[in-house]
Amino acid sequence: MAAKREGGIEMQGREAGLLRLAQIQSPEVLIIGGGINGIGVLHDLALQGIPALLVERGDFCSGTSAAPSRLIHGGLRYLETGEFSLVRESLVERNRLLLNAPHAVKPIRVWVPLRGVMAGVFDAVGRLLRLKRNPGPKGALVVKLGLVLYDLLGRTLQTMPRHRFIGSDEREKRLTGLARDVRAVAEYFDAKVTMPERLGLELIADAEATCPETLALPYVEVFGSSGDVVRLRDVMGGHEYQIRPRLVVNCTGAWLDRVDARLDIRQRLVGGTKGSHLVLRHPALAAQLGDVMLYFETDDHRICLVYALDDRHVLLGTTDMPTDEPEDPVCTQAEVDYLYAAVKEFMPDLSLSNDQIVFSYAGVRPLPLAEGAVAGAISRDHELRIFEPGPTRPFPVLSLVGGKWTTYRACAEQIADAVLTRIGKARRGGTGEVPIGGGRGWPQDHAAQSQVIADVSRKSGISPPRAAHLFERYGSRAARYLEGLSGSPETMLREASDYSVQEIAFLTSEERVTRLDDILLRRSTIALLGGASPAAIEEVAAIAGGVLGWTSERTREEIEHVRQQLARRHVVRRI
Repeated sequence: MAAKREGGIEMQGREAGLLRLAQIQSPEVLIIGGGINGIGVLHDLALQGIPALLVERGDFCSGTSAAPSRLIHGGLRYLETGEFSLVRESLVERNRLLLNAPHAVKPIRVWVPLRGVMAGVFDAVGRLLRLKRNPGPKGALVVKLGLVLYDLLGRTLQTMPRHRFIGSDEREKRLTGLARDVRAVAEYFDAKVTMPERLGLELIADAEATCPETLALPYVEVFGSSGDVVRLRDVMGGHEYQIRPRLVVNCTGAWLDRVDARLDIRQRLVGGTKGSHLVLRHPALAAQLGDVMLYFETDDHRICLVYALDDRHVLLGTTDMPTDEPEDPVCTQAEVDYLYAAVKEFMPDLSLSNDQIVFSYAGVRPLPLAEGAVAGAISRDHELRIFEPGPTRPFPVLSLVGGKWTTYRACAEQIADAVLTRIGKARRGGTGEVPIGGGRGWPQDHAAQSQVIADVSRKSGISPPRAAHLFERYGSRAARYLEGLSGSPETMLREASDYSVQEIAFLTSEERVTRLDDILLRRSTIALLGGASPAAIEEVAAIAGGVLGWTSERTREEIEHVRQQLARRHVVRRI
């Protein structure tokens, strides 16, 4: 059983978790869905001393939670539809994450290029008065008013500068290549999270360390129910389990209606929209952007963005297309063409081609059902629907509709409060000031961070740049990894040379890895940054297989599974 360690994860393996599952007869709470919202509920309940069982049919954060714009943001555009409470909540939660997870969530400078001054004034008034719902054009005046509100709504725990407008001299110096007809550029700050999946994993580890009876299992699905029994199945091995939960929380996002149906609830709640993103290997564009994210309006009044992930790669997104099918969404060539055309409207000299795409991903946003509505006008807020026990189902089901990465904690708190009320328990404390994973013991101040890195580098013998890289990935947990090396030098991977053999083994043994793609797609940035070459896949498979005891046949199956995943869903062209 996992023991709580400062800054460490040390999660027990999945097989040990399945043995525990076999002993669980009547969990207090069953959470279905291991995306960020289900994980948030698990974490909150654990801090209240309420053990919950979470099951996820794939890996943790492998569905919609793996497909965001990798931003922790207030949602400037939600002001356009008058969702002030959502923006305020989002901004406060953004500020909390900057404080609680400084290793994972970092500020990002945002520039909004504008072609007009007065455009959209009357449309904006109409939307605020609820006389109009669809998005419309936005000029400098409308954006200025929006940013004033943004600053006011985000005052709680604010740590970043207020908005301003950029003068032409600074604009030309910092970001060359903007279209000549851009008349104004607004600047404000939001936050980014390069590896959101890791943040979800750290929340699970913290939950299990805080409340040892808590258990989260990947690759376990709910396939039916009968009376008070919910039937579970191990996706990998096929073994079935029966449990009798006191209460069920459905956090399956775009799959909500399908899972509710397995619990004898026949009501359509979700209407999804697909969002796609591209990762481009484009050093010239990364250099042009520097630390700036360009956040711009398209001809059809949607919002797109582009920013550098590192000095060679940029992220470009996103689309917003209605869909009823959450399974295996992919980025289409039409979406690629749309995104390329959109960014070239503001950077006309930019050279873009499909050959620059090293990775793409798509996810389905689980928005409230809104028949006939324009995608951009559908609310991004969340709602908890409660289905009381009935003749064929003696337990209540709490189903979450919607939910954003940024507001997962506030959303989870609301759900946890509903659970606590149902089971007659009092809240012990809030989660708003609780550090997350490697954010525990990791200083906020850059000078203090540099001192920690220098001290650890000196003691471990790891070079300062390599130590800095590890602390950027894992926060305070990097010290635990380095302690495990016991002074031995690392052996860097031949292909994905940002990672070491020891690091991959560490992730495999301590982070409930089940499949090879768990490592390549969600425990590391190897696939995201285009590093999942055939040789790299085989190299990582050999390390993971050695740790997990895979046979040669299982290793080959995992390699083929990853290749198919990348080719089918992520447009990795060289496989």
